[in-house]
Amino acid sequence: MSLEAKTDLNEQTIDKLQKLIRANIDSYNGFHESAEEVRDPKLAALFKEIGNQRSAMASELQKFVEFNGEAAEDDGSVAAKTHRIWINIRSKINGGDPHVILTEAERGEDHIKHAYEDVLKETAGSAMNDVLTDQYAVVKAGHDKVRDLRDSYKNA
Repeated sequence: MSLEAKTDLNEQTIDKLQKLIRANIDSYNGFHESAEEVRDPKLAALFKEIGNQRSAMASELQKFVEFNGEAAEDDGSVAAKTHRIWINIRSKINGGDPHVILTEAERGEDHIKHAYEDVLKETAGSAMNDVLTDQYAVVKAGHDKVRDLRDSYKNA
């Protein structure tokens, strides 16, 4: 990887940022749709909070892509849209059961966590490493919270 600055990122780094922008948009959409489906108001509030964090992270990455003269991604993936439809179907069948929705949310969290881990490995030494490391910490905390909540609802 050639030496880069945040305003002079190489194409590989920009491509990886685009991947994470899509993942964050997917996460935002998934959490906000899940907040509407779950019958637990505290869980709905948490989903909105995590979704808003992901929206802010997508916006931050979009700015870096745009600083480099590229058009930033502004839509999620088809696979995530399909996953959200599945969440909606499962939640309707199960009456908004928090455990069911948390199980699906945790699957989505696995996806974004692995996306960040892959990008951090693939862009080691990048000018974006500090930003990506900070964002990964937020993603990991969200993932762990959703996983722990899923487990607590399973035993409830």
